[in-house]
Amino acid sequence: MNLEQARSNMIEQQIRTWEVLDQAVLDLLYTVPREDFVPPAYRNLAFTDMEIPLGKHAAEGQKMWSPKMEARILQELGVKKTDRVLEIGTGSGYLTALLAHRAAQVISVEIDPALAALGRANLERHGLDNVSLEIGDGARDHGKWGPYDIVVLTGSVPVLPEAMLASLAPGGRAFAVVGDAPVMTAQLITCTAPGAWRSEGLFETLLAPLANCLQPSRFRF
Repeated sequence: MNLEQARSNMIEQQIRTWEVLDQAVLDLLYTVPREDFVPPAYRNLAFTDMEIPLGKHAAEGQKMWSPKMEARILQELGVKKTDRVLEIGTGSGYLTALLAHRAAQVISVEIDPALAALGRANLERHGLDNVSLEIGDGARDHGKWGPYDIVVLTGSVPVLPEAMLASLAPGGRAFAVVGDAPVMTAQLITCTAPGAWRSEGLFETLLAPLANCLQPSRFRF
């Protein structure tokens, strides 16, 4: 496989066509080699428009996002060099690496020890020194290291977690996929003032649920 041609095809045919036109984001996709963060068994699929399983030792349902999802969210969040970022769900560490290249600091929390080890090894191999990787239940403890300028949930939630909203600094942005299958919406949430937030629906999608996410009260008849 010609990796550079495959990378270029991914960017031109998948990512640009999904309204990702920020040149800084597109350039970053050339800088951070996605294939280095894909499990070896799936390396030939690193540039395909699909979610990639993260191995038999990962929690059930754990997958890398598709390339266009990673790029689109990076663009929507508008990460700046002064931002402190919280990522819930490290996975293979690829999105973590993209965020780290654009932010001042990234704190990434992974509940699965095997995935945490995979992500740590990948990030260390690329020499990213502004990432703190924690093993823990980020779904239940958003505010431990806050406040944050950016929060990213890499799994879906049925409702927006109040702890996530409360952990955002004024002007901070969060990304979450909200809802239950088959209806989920990717949302960009902005903290407009202390205790006030604005939510914008970006697109409809389906995403595996975040481990241990809080569930809303359900009426039973």
